[in-house]
Amino acid sequence: MEISQVAKKSGVSASTLRFYEEKGLITSIGRQGIRRVFSPNVLERLELIALGRAAGFSLEEIAGILGNEPKPEIDRELLLRKANELDGTIKKLTAMRDGLQHAAACTAPSHLECPRFRRLMNLAGTGAIKGLTTNTK
Repeated sequence: MEISQVAKKSGVSASTLRFYEEKGLITSIGRQGIRRVFSPNVLERLELIALGRAAGFSLEEIAGILGNEPKPEIDRELLLRKANELDGTIKKLTAMRDGLQHAAACTAPSHLECPRFRRLMNLAGTGAIKGLTTNTK
């Protein structure tokens, strides 16, 4: 499949496909003129990359997980560690959501007079609830 066909079928832009190839995540099987050509199984590999990104893995981690084999052997322990990491993030986000909902409905004259809001501020100030951003690289 030419790169334009892969882009159309996968929804991944041609520039991203070239970037993924540069990073070793996918491999072209040749060229037709100046266009890269990929095996049809590249679509499955792109789905695995998308799943890894959605789970919060970096592209470097995904490259390590997938390796160079057509059918990667995915490390189940690594998946379990990521699932546990996600559990921790879910707990933090749930606590943050609950605290914000309480602050929005709190009847205290000022948020600074609300013990629950102050507790949330303290947790943020001590770094206990930092690190809620997703991995983007």
